[in-house]
Amino acid sequence: MSESAKLAIAVVGAILVGFVMVGLNKQQSTEQKESAAMVRNVFNLQTMATEACPKAIKEKTGEQVFFPSETESDKENYITLKWVGENSQKGGFKKASCTIRSVMGGISELIIDDKVIVHREPK
Repeated sequence: MSESAKLAIAVVGAILVGFVMVGLNKQQSTEQKESAAMVRNVFNLQTMATEACPKAIKEKTGEQVFFPSETESDKENYITLKWVGENSQKGGFKKASCTIRSVMGGISELIIDDKVIVHREPK
């Protein structure tokens, strides 16, 4: 291999190593970190609510719920899912509301037909 070919390979190798180092060491800005954390928090709240609330409603009423009719959230601290019962004529519930708060973990409020089943205050 000639000296010029060796030099060309060394230059290309050095450039590749430089690109890899820059790519691996790229820092996220504070805004990007905050935005990513907020998205993760909203996702975690939504996931926790869609897993825990239907189970609690089924346990208390015997009626399976799937998709909430309404969702309220401040996208940071809490999410409230509301359902309208489909079998209220046959003994099922008319409406149910379930709230999850991020600081508490788990269900912080469960209301079925205006009867408070669970109510936990944040400490």
